Amino acid sequence: MEQIHKRFSSEQVKQLLEGYIKGLMDRADIEEVLGINKTRSFALLKLYRHDPKGFSLNYNRRSSSRLSKSVEEQISRELLLERSLVENRQLPISSYNYSAVRDRLLRRGIEVSLTTIIERAKVLGCHRPRPKKKTHKREVITAAIGALIQHDASHHLWSPYAKEKWTLTSSVDDYSRKILFADFFEEETTWSHI
Repeated sequence: MEQIHKRFSSEQVKQLLEGYIKGLMDRADIEEVLGINKTRSFALLKLYRHDPKGFSLNYNRRSSSRLSKSVEEQISRELLLERSLVENRQLPISSYNYSAVRDRLLRRGIEVSLTTIIERAKVLGCHRPRPKKKTHKREVITAAIGALIQHDASHHLWSPYAKEKWTLTSSVDDYSRKILFADFFEEETTWSHI
């Protein structure tokens, strides 16, 4: 449904609110005519009572609806940097982090909404829809904490700034799912597992 200021003039709404104040109209009838809910009707009534002569429905945007060319370019640059991280097969990054893009822009004094960044990402091809999560049934093999420790290692380039791959060795308690140990090693050895 269109906004009130696009469907009614300020004068029309003033007359309805004046009728309510004088007791000539019911609030529910005004809400039905205007197509609004109770909260919005009370907000309009408060505005009208505050300044009956200056009451207006005109919407004044506080910020520009368009971004400047330089801001658009910086958003594009950050999104393309993010895409290079996601597409790098050596990194364990599989999804885009639009909040990180927003934070990097904010450090430069550029305040842009997350929605805007996601819209630009879709246009640039820097977007992957979230995969549907598979329902995971956690099967606990043990009946008590500490009865079984799952131990594993993973060899990756853990940071885009790293020059070489490192091995993450970790131990997880099967019952509580808490991480008991995790550390990075230059290479996977028997001693690093011990």
